[in-house]
Amino acid sequence: MKRRNLLAAPAALVIAVPGHATIYLTVEQAQEAIFPGASFVRADVTLTDEQRNAIEEASGVDVRNQKQQVWKVGSGGWLIVDEVLGKHEFITYAVGLTPDGKVRGIEVLAYRETHGYQIRAAEWRQKFVGKTLQDPFKLDEDIPNIAGATLSCYNVTNGVKRLLALQQLVLSHGS
Repeated sequence: MKRRNLLAAPAALVIAVPGHATIYLTVEQAQEAIFPGASFVRADVTLTDEQRNAIEEASGVDVRNQKQQVWKVGSGGWLIVDEVLGKHEFITYAVGLTPDGKVRGIEVLAYRETHGYQIRAAEWRQKFVGKTLQDPFKLDEDIPNIAGATLSCYNVTNGVKRLLALQQLVLSHGS
């Protein structure tokens, strides 16, 4: 009986181990990749319930965190670091937005899933460039899905739409 319990313990430990995390970029590296040579001023935001509700209504996406990491770009625009859930783990990414509410670029900072890392592909991330809150943001329509990365694609796509609403409804009014 004791031998059986000892054999079960290592299996439980393997299951409890967190997913693999790969750190691709620091915030500073993402800033430079999206806004080369620009200066940045930290401008984090804590949303009110009213702001959160307005963002959810405008984007159709739930706001999970009321605190958002934001940098105002010296040459104009915003860089926002966000996290969305992949299949089981969080994906940390940065989105650069122009002053007029268009996506300038996306960089994946950390990917913790065992599958779906293909969202780092420049070709996929490029599909967001120029998008505005008025775009559909639908997988397999204006944003392609990647086989094996469907949840990552879906959640990053929704996250970008939510950040565009944040920029339009909160950041543009506060600066």
